[in-house]
Amino acid sequence: MKSQHKHRVEQLSSCDVCNKAFSEKSSIKTHHCIHQGERSHLCKLHNKALSDKSNQTKHLGLHSGECLYTCAVCKMAFSQMGSLTEHQQIHSGDRPYTCEECNMEFSEKSSLVKHKCIHSGERPYTCELCNTTFSQKSNLIAHQRIHSGERLYVCEVCCKAFILKSNLITHQRIHSGERPYVCEVCNMAFNQIGNLKSHQLIHSGERPYNCDVCNKAIRNKSTLRKHQRLHSGERPYACEICNTAFSRKEYLVRHQHIHSGERLYVCEVCGKAFTRKGTLITHQRIHSGERPYACEVCDKAFNQFRNLKIHQRLHSGERPYKCDVCNKAYCAKGALTKHIRLHSGERPYACELCKIAFSQKSSLIAHQRVHSGERLYACEVCNMAFSKIGNLKRHQRIHSGERPYNCDVCNKAFRDKGTLTERIRLHSGERPYSCALCSMAFNQKGHLIRHQRIHSGECPHVCPVCNKAFNQRCKLKYHQRIHRGERP
Repeated sequence: MKSQHKHRVEQLSSCDVCNKAFSEKSSIKTHHCIHQGERSHLCKLHNKALSDKSNQTKHLGLHSGECLYTCAVCKMAFSQMGSLTEHQQIHSGDRPYTCEECNMEFSEKSSLVKHKCIHSGERPYTCELCNTTFSQKSNLIAHQRIHSGERLYVCEVCCKAFILKSNLITHQRIHSGERPYVCEVCNMAFNQIGNLKSHQLIHSGERPYNCDVCNKAIRNKSTLRKHQRLHSGERPYACEICNTAFSRKEYLVRHQHIHSGERLYVCEVCGKAFTRKGTLITHQRIHSGERPYACEVCDKAFNQFRNLKIHQRLHSGERPYKCDVCNKAYCAKGALTKHIRLHSGERPYACELCKIAFSQKSSLIAHQRVHSGERLYACEVCNMAFSKIGNLKRHQRIHSGERPYNCDVCNKAFRDKGTLTERIRLHSGERPYSCALCSMAFNQKGHLIRHQRIHSGECPHVCPVCNKAFNQRCKLKYHQRIHRGERP
């Protein structure tokens, strides 16, 4: 069919004025009317002049809505024979129009004309409001709806409106659950072809987009744009309530739930509610015990991918987060944030009962167990319970005899790192904790706290028998022997 079309084009007659080719002489005569300005056929509805009777007939069909030509395959009707002929090529697979630049074939001439704009870079359609240019008129019309706010396509289920019909079709798949685009490798299905293409890059390992700043390779263009905002500091999405700005739209949507208090995602096991579906899925792994992210080096598994990434830095030695004050580097951003509070003195987490403030939330939670008496962590050997898991681990070394921390000076081994640090200070003579009142220095923070009670007169350790108070716990223990009748 394609070869016949090309052969037929070679035998056409041409216009003497513009060299346009025609298959019949009568068509050339009609065409000459355009150059002569002759338009003898009028549309009675709005006085439009047309060059010949056939064009008048086609034009009048637009007003009447009359569709004289019907496709025998799908019964779709058309007002013009030419439109039907082009439509039938969809069923026949015939693509008679070929791009001279890339040999891509099209079933409709108009599609070829639009395609050629890609090679020429031509964008003949310009928005009068913002001067954005387009290669197709339909794209300009769709763009103009952004300025007008017009949303013609409305979802019948939830009444959400869209600028483009294609966006409505994609949205409707949320309600229907339809996922027509299936990955041939893992059978995962998607409701948008773009999502499928992005997913397929996971299997191929292809990362076609590179960051100009750090050369990081990224799978898709939208992720590259988001990544580039890390370098530029651009935050185009701002909260209308508190003006906090974000680099990604999804971060803004998530933030807005803080103001609304909306928590759409509820755990069926414990009833805890979340603002994000992803957070709910991660939370549910606590109940199921699922740990889908395993380290390839040591097989340790995690319930969150970000925890795996942080763990992998222990093996690689990577520490991307560095303190600007002392240059100490960390594997995780959260660890750096906690460290910076040592320099700033910031303690954002305060106990509601005794007003003691802490630099870390975990320290506050552990402290609150002092008031509640809660001891969640019990030793399996002696049933001794602790409020902190770190204290349990140190205690368990009493039973196991494990002493993993060795002093490089005297080779003495210790159960915990803190005791080793204190030992090293004995050798070095370092006394980093100084009293602000008398300049006396100590190698342990606890010793400084006990010393400061001499100046303040504070006696926090009270005997439950006689209510006598002491500034040190050891003195209280010594005193209690009197009540028990013990004489050391």
